[in-house]
Amino acid sequence: MKTIGVFDSGFGGLTVLRELLPLLPGDRFLYLGDTARLPYGSKSRATIARYAVSSAKFLADQGAELLVIACNTATALALDDIREALPIPIVGVVEPGAESALAAAIASKQGAAASQILVLATAATTQSGAYRRTLEGLGLRATEKSCPLLVPLVEEGWLDAATHDSVTLEVLRIYLLEAMEEAPAANVLLLGCTHYPLLRPLIETTLEDLRHPMRIIDSAAATARAVAALAPQDVTSTASSPTRCEFYATDSIEKFQRLGSTFLGRELPEVRLIDLGG
Repeated sequence: MKTIGVFDSGFGGLTVLRELLPLLPGDRFLYLGDTARLPYGSKSRATIARYAVSSAKFLADQGAELLVIACNTATALALDDIREALPIPIVGVVEPGAESALAAAIASKQGAAASQILVLATAATTQSGAYRRTLEGLGLRATEKSCPLLVPLVEEGWLDAATHDSVTLEVLRIYLLEAMEEAPAANVLLLGCTHYPLLRPLIETTLEDLRHPMRIIDSAAATARAVAALAPQDVTSTASSPTRCEFYATDSIEKFQRLGSTFLGRELPEVRLIDLGG
């Protein structure tokens, strides 16, 4: 049984954990949501790095042998700091998502050279330029679109007809229309925020209505596949070793359990409250 730590500033990283669980059954997973100090995006790079390193060290102290930074902001601004601080393998979300976008571009009718990647992300992630630099380093043209309203809409649960999906659909339509004006030839859409997989059905509906088909890349799923490649299963031990998940939060465990079940796609067990300081 391997112990894999998964860290995010809040709830979004649970979409990465959701993708990891079926790929690595029988392993032990530790998830930390640093909810007391979110949002990271409004902080300086130095502060984000300090928060991220302290969270990563906590998971390592709990036995994590491999760490997943399931937070785009922390990956973009603190990945190098975390790698310097810990002697274990570290996987962020930006590079796996970009590599999956490259594979989609190569497989498309246009081919990689003629493809254009549209990245939807938070303001902090787009301002960092992490996806654009990584995609351009792979030889791809990239356009980043900041979508600051999407995370609060997801956390409010405005995702289906029983709530207020018409509002979310209209917001998505506006963002996508603006992005398509900047990147009219975009043929691959990269979801550059771990909240956005929950919006995928609405994004697909919006693209269909706009008659602008694009291959959608989920960076959470891409990250999970990258982790699974680093942590192959021992088939002989998997059958007798049930998957274990332990959850930690730095604030409001009741809210974490309520919202977290939406992101994980199942009920969360006990969430332990921890204090990582300021």
